[in-house]
Amino acid sequence: MITAQQLVILDRDGVINHDSDAYIKSLAEWIPYPFAISAIARLTQAGFTVAVATNQSGIARGFYDETTLNAMNERLHGLVEAEGGQIAHIAYCPHGPDDQCGCRKPLPGLFTEIQDKLTLSSLKGSWMVGDSLRDLQAGESVGCRSVLVKTGKGEKTLAKGDGLEHALVYADLAAFVDDLIAGALD
Repeated sequence: MITAQQLVILDRDGVINHDSDAYIKSLAEWIPYPFAISAIARLTQAGFTVAVATNQSGIARGFYDETTLNAMNERLHGLVEAEGGQIAHIAYCPHGPDDQCGCRKPLPGLFTEIQDKLTLSSLKGSWMVGDSLRDLQAGESVGCRSVLVKTGKGEKTLAKGDGLEHALVYADLAAFVDDLIAGALD
């Protein structure tokens, strides 16, 4: 049985893999950061549970389909498992910004899906690691502690500065994981 404090929720594009303003539309375009894959494995090995919450509006826009997204997710699972880690759940929103869904970040739907899937009573005290303000807003709305990484869109988000009052800022996922595992963030 895991606790919320042992849960780290990650955004995908820009945190785990390279991001693209033109969308990641194929398995060939999905290029993971090697440091992120090993960081996820280290989290698992240190007793943390890792989940992913990702907006994938490219599906609604017709740039790729769920089969392609599933192939990317399978690759992610395989790479993490090869390093000795595990991702407990990947929650994704396939909707576009005008679809009026409840799962597109900054709304909390992906987080309640993760909470239900992992049978947690609350996400209060969990970690949300993202590269955009909407990632952090979604996590904060359910009680997550916020971490902004400078990879992906993180530098642009940091330059804007708005809404980051509660966020810790790290160069990348690996740097955050170093501090978390070392107990520097208790």
